[in-house]
Amino acid sequence: MRQRIVVADGSPHARLALRLLLEQLPGVADVAEATTSDACLATLEHHAADVLLLDWRLPGAAADHLLARLRGAHPGLRIVALSSRPEDGPRALAAGAHAFVSKADAPEALLASLPLAD
Repeated sequence: MRQRIVVADGSPHARLALRLLLEQLPGVADVAEATTSDACLATLEHHAADVLLLDWRLPGAAADHLLARLRGAHPGLRIVALSSRPEDGPRALAAGAHAFVSKADAPEALLASLPLAD
């Protein structure tokens, strides 16, 4: 099954880079984008996503509160937290993210966190 992914990041450059990477993968059916926590919630209401790539410092609500809300509303959604600060990893995982990837890591680290079909 091909995955539908939402990229929620306040940086247009980060969203573009992630979109370009993901759209090259055979296991990806669709990539949607969100720029704020409110936009993330709205996008997930209208886009049946399998995976959310969530910038831990996404503009809007605090990420740990957003994550709790997302887990309740979308229990089957795989959430991968992203941050340029590796020290955010333990907090993201404690808040319920399935995985954490530092934005400084190689693209392979992100790809390894995704449940993509070949």
